[in-house]
Amino acid sequence: MEFFKQNTKIDFMGARNWTTLFSAIMLIGSILSVIIHGINWGLDFTGGMQLEVTYQKTADLPQIRQQLTDAHFKEAVVQSYGSSESVLISIGPQKDLNAQQLRDKMLSALPGAKLQRIEYVGPQVGEELATKGAVALIISMIGILIYIALRFEYRFGISAILALVHDPLLILGIFAFFDLEFNLPALAALLTVVGYSLNDTIVVFDRVRENFRKIRKSSPVEIMNLSINQTLSRTIMTSGLTLLVVIALLVYGGELLHSFSIALIIGILVGTYSSIYVAGTLAVAMGLNRADFLPKAPKATDDMP
Repeated sequence: MEFFKQNTKIDFMGARNWTTLFSAIMLIGSILSVIIHGINWGLDFTGGMQLEVTYQKTADLPQIRQQLTDAHFKEAVVQSYGSSESVLISIGPQKDLNAQQLRDKMLSALPGAKLQRIEYVGPQVGEELATKGAVALIISMIGILIYIALRFEYRFGISAILALVHDPLLILGIFAFFDLEFNLPALAALLTVVGYSLNDTIVVFDRVRENFRKIRKSSPVEIMNLSINQTLSRTIMTSGLTLLVVIALLVYGGELLHSFSIALIIGILVGTYSSIYVAGTLAVAMGLNRADFLPKAPKATDDMP
């Protein structure tokens, strides 16, 4: 099944100057947004308080969330716990309230709720774990760079890594700008986007290598355009179907999957864009040429005595 014919001739690289400018503006804006607004870290990163409350009848979770929002606890996470009458509420530390004041204010916002227990929890992602995770991510990026450089060409490796850095930065910038909570599900979505975007980029690069070997009299820009057009149907189908599933998660998945779904939606859109305009544009800008993909001719040997 194909949405686009094999002979489509969309000039993607013709807009590379504008898309480069757009990407630079978005990257700078994302970095400034993270610096100025900061990231709204979730309970998984900050720690906080958990309250288990019960009701005499089935708990209305949307109503409880609205009651907490009206009491200025927008970031509280509300979920069923054990039975339909029990509810577990998690909330991070509040600057202006101590633990006792926070507990009293939350209970006063929930008429009919009976407190069963209260726990103070530490962050699931501590400083040591975050540091080790960052180191592991850097090592994996270096490994990807080496693999792509050996499997394809070093320019492909550099452009793919820069595209991978581009996508998470934009997601973090959007989360910071709109003050969206960044928790472990959002982190999982961020790492998923890295793999998703890399896979799409590799498909395009593989077609570029194949076309360089088959077509003798085309420029790198023409080869890149041809390769993107040839893989366009695959890109649209993969991204479109995945996007439909993630939108369904956002609509029907509930509060706990909200940040995960938003991060994935942003990541799919940005990752599809970057595999075409960021990775491809960078590879062309770094001097990609046909000679790099031709098999090396064996050196001639002199058999004369």
